[in-house]
Amino acid sequence: MIAKRNKLELPPEQSKELLSVLKARFEQNMSRHEGLEWAEIQAKLEADPEKCRTLHEMERTGGEPDVAGYDEKTGEYIFCDCSAESPKGRRSLCYDPEALKSRKENKPANSAVGMAAEMGAELLTEEQYRALQQLGNFDMKTSSWIKTPAGIRALGGAIFGDRRYGNVFIYHNGAESYYAARGFRGLLRV
Repeated sequence: MIAKRNKLELPPEQSKELLSVLKARFEQNMSRHEGLEWAEIQAKLEADPEKCRTLHEMERTGGEPDVAGYDEKTGEYIFCDCSAESPKGRRSLCYDPEALKSRKENKPANSAVGMAAEMGAELLTEEQYRALQQLGNFDMKTSSWIKTPAGIRALGGAIFGDRRYGNVFIYHNGAESYYAARGFRGLLRV
């Protein structure tokens, strides 16, 4: 257990740099998290190195994670990728490992669900995606896979969202499809 935990921890210098970037983004975008205090969030992050590693991966792949809410029931802060477009380091992915496995030719490097799990994050639900869009204009040129209801996925489909013409749209596609302008946004509870 100790060896595994150490593997998931960022080196101190990297952790300090990440916290500095997150704090600056938090302070520059106060409208996303009015009434929340950075010191409380930082204390929770410093107490959980695995969450810092996940946020580092979200940052490294272009997600620009920021606090997008607070769950009063659980006492958790909700970080979400707030990059203007779907994160560059997470595009050209099919929906999930099953879809990736089903492709016979031209397989993408990974799937959105698989990569999110490797990072320690989760895909946004439709409700979470719509809530994020209340905080700004996201995915104006790209689109993002979102957590697909089991009934749709059982039929081979998956859903994604974007913002066009001043509105948020949710669409469907075959789960095995992938596009250069479609990625996913991660969510992390701290």
